[in-house]
Amino acid sequence: MSTPIFRFQDRVALVTGGSRGIGRAAAELFAQGGASVIIVSRGKEQAEQTAAEIAAASGQKVIAYPLDVADFEQTQEMGKFIKAEFGRLDILVNNAGITRDELLMRMSEQDWDDVLNVNLKGAWNCAKAVIRLMMKARYGRIVNVTSVSGQAGQMGQTNYSAAKAGMIGLTKALAREVASRGITVNAVAPGYIPTALTADLPAELVQQILAATPMGRMGTPEEVAFAIAFLASEQASYITGQVLGVDGGMVMM
Repeated sequence: MSTPIFRFQDRVALVTGGSRGIGRAAAELFAQGGASVIIVSRGKEQAEQTAAEIAAASGQKVIAYPLDVADFEQTQEMGKFIKAEFGRLDILVNNAGITRDELLMRMSEQDWDDVLNVNLKGAWNCAKAVIRLMMKARYGRIVNVTSVSGQAGQMGQTNYSAAKAGMIGLTKALAREVASRGITVNAVAPGYIPTALTADLPAELVQQILAATPMGRMGTPEEVAFAIAFLASEQASYITGQVLGVDGGMVMM
């Protein structure tokens, strides 16, 4: 195992959508840095396999917790489990997300609801489930994974763009609410990152995205994970309410 860039000894981190892609890369960095890690995913088998692999590689406690982040009651039960199992939660990464791309005129109400419920309500649910633990400890790091689609919009993604823009608003509002308790709330906004979420994009659209990216290439899950780990680290203690783009220059604000 390589020397960790950021240290998270004695910390407990929860990563939603943590069984693959950006979430898995972030979970690996937390474990490498010495944290105990909770991997949240709807897929039980994949979450358990990922947890076992990261635990074996890092020597840290890594557990899988299968649930649907869009279900309020399930996330509340998760909060009770964390309190009973660890007594604390130091880091929350709201990374779980889905897409249901379609032009608005053809988009179904179900596609709108599903994307808003998982991407936006899911982040609110998880923050709601653990915020009291952080406030009691007077310490916490919340990192929300938004998207360039939430900053600039994307044709065929009225649902996804709205959800990711909503996460930016959630980030800034919550940051104001909890700053006095030693809790920071920030977001990362990835550009085009090849993951399961982007695997079905048409080749023509991928070329258009790359043409709009000044660096002219795709990013990697690891590059986004490093940004997440920084915002969750001690070194980022005076940063809150911010959106860090990891997009090769696609959106410059």
